[in-house]
Amino acid sequence: ERVQQYARHDGSVLMSGEPGTGRGAFARYMHGLSRRADEPLTTLAAASITDSNAEEQLLGSERGGEIVAGAFERAAGGTLVIDELADLNMTAQKVLFGVLESGSFTRIGGRNPIKVNVRIVATVGPEYEGRIVAGELRRDLVSHLSELSVRIPPLREYAEDVPELLTYYVDKLVDSEGLAFR
Repeated sequence: ERVQQYARHDGSVLMSGEPGTGRGAFARYMHGLSRRADEPLTTLAAASITDSNAEEQLLGSERGGEIVAGAFERAAGGTLVIDELADLNMTAQKVLFGVLESGSFTRIGGRNPIKVNVRIVATVGPEYEGRIVAGELRRDLVSHLSELSVRIPPLREYAEDVPELLTYYVDKLVDSEGLAFR
């Protein structure tokens, strides 16, 4: 219900929960319900960004007339999901925070600023506050990305949904795999 409510708003969302709770699925669901649903949904795995490629991955580049779009451009008008925000290195956190603060960015080698038109959904594990205290995750960045926040509980906290989930997946397998219902 909270994800459905948040889908109507355009603020950034911080989704916390244990691995396997479906944070990515909830992010896709929220995007599908939003006014941005017809626009791109781009997922960025934070662990794939290194110190040396952080700016290019996020901002893109211009070299010799060739333009390589970064994550913000690929998601333009839509939603950018940053999977496991706490895995972003400090360089990437600094770049991301700078873009959020200014509301625009310039590609590497480019001259013209590009206005950011993206909704950001960031996922974090339940230990993210400890990572802030340890200095591994910028508090100001998390503050920017948590205009709205939602905790995705593990299945053990809502066991009453298990029969419905099992029915859904059994029906899905029957339909997609052509298997007999048992």
